[in-house]
Amino acid sequence: MSRFFHSVGTRLSLALVLVVGISLGIVYLAVVPSLQSRLENARLAQLNRAAGDLRRQVEREPEYALQGLADTESRDIGARVAVLPSTLTGPIADSSSSSAQFTNDPLAAKALANGRVESGTTVHGDKRYAEVAAPYVNGTGSYVLMLSDSLDSQLGSVRLVQKRVLQSAAAALLISLLLGYGGAWIFARRIRRLEQAAERIAGGRFDEPVRDSGGDELGDLAVAFERMRVRLAQLDDARREFVANASHELRTPLFSLAGFLELMDDSDMDEQTRLEFLDSMREQVTRLTKLASDLLDLSRLDAGRMTVDREPVDLAALAEELVEEFGPAARASEHGLETTGGEGVVADADELRALQIGRILVENALLHTPRGTPVGVRASARGDSVVLEVEDVGGGIAPEQQEQLFERFYRLDGTRASGSGLGLAIAKQLAELMDGRLTLESRPGRTVFALELPAAEKQPAPFPRETPVGATS
Repeated sequence: MSRFFHSVGTRLSLALVLVVGISLGIVYLAVVPSLQSRLENARLAQLNRAAGDLRRQVEREPEYALQGLADTESRDIGARVAVLPSTLTGPIADSSSSSAQFTNDPLAAKALANGRVESGTTVHGDKRYAEVAAPYVNGTGSYVLMLSDSLDSQLGSVRLVQKRVLQSAAAALLISLLLGYGGAWIFARRIRRLEQAAERIAGGRFDEPVRDSGGDELGDLAVAFERMRVRLAQLDDARREFVANASHELRTPLFSLAGFLELMDDSDMDEQTRLEFLDSMREQVTRLTKLASDLLDLSRLDAGRMTVDREPVDLAALAEELVEEFGPAARASEHGLETTGGEGVVADADELRALQIGRILVENALLHTPRGTPVGVRASARGDSVVLEVEDVGGGIAPEQQEQLFERFYRLDGTRASGSGLGLAIAKQLAELMDGRLTLESRPGRTVFALELPAAEKQPAPFPRETPVGATS
């Protein structure tokens, strides 16, 4: 029962009933009192006109003829006609047999005091009356002509309208409750389907699509849920692939190291072979270090513990540093690696992080393009920003893969299965951490990765020459 009253359907239907009820209440207050006031005022206006004509007659009639005039005019006007003396002790002529109503009548007293016609509604007993008091003076004294009519017929019409309005209001509230609850139930059922879809997605089940036929905001939410499901499914597949790849990346060097260590226990091994084994072991350790560094950087970025130091950085000098650092690797793979760019291309950035991004981009260009492919590194100014670009003339990257290239664990189809697939994701986040961005422009025969950073106002200090650190793809 508690869930019923807290459900969306119940709340929406009650809200609809409340809105309809308030609207009908406003209509009731606007119609019924106004109708009653109009009917009362219309009857008072009729009596006022009749009183004006009749007063001129009673002023000319002697007292003994007033009763006959009252009886005659009462039938014509459709109202009670009486003539009261100034003492208001009782009528001297009255078309009705009851005189108690007009004894000390306040409206008559007010008319005598003001000397003008007064009109209004009064209650006598359990009935409401419209009254007009018209004072006049003749040779024998002051008098008041009273016209009075019961408002039962007018109030009966008002009560009938009131009854019809209340009946219509009750019917409208019932219909609104039924329609509101029915519509809310359909709406709540759509919400429950989305809730079930969210539970499935939260439970790691991405096989069933999220569908909703509505074209409203809830339909847009379902579309967003479906995009999320597809994206999470892709990330889950990438995670599984990464776990498999990472396991392979870890297992291969570890097995290799174990094998080399076992072989080096051989006392008959010559020195040359021992040195070759040591070189191979260093390569495997470097491979493990790269993977560990990538994972550590990624965890720091996710936790918000990665910090950057802002200072002027000469991107042209940085480009030269990258070319010098990767020169041996480029010559080994027959890549032509060169730099271009002028002076004065200075960024407001972190030197080490900018160099880390540059290493990632250059290594990717050398690793994922055919042997002999030229690779260029250049620095240039672009409005209020400066840009470090790494360009190759390889086969390009397919448009459908470009959007996913900066995602974690993603590696291009058909490329060499080295690295963790985290390098570009880390580079993109590092660029954003320095208020910059990392973009890609690719077509067959030309691929450009561009690191865009804010331009610095001051000149940089000499670029530090450090021991080269391996990049991550």
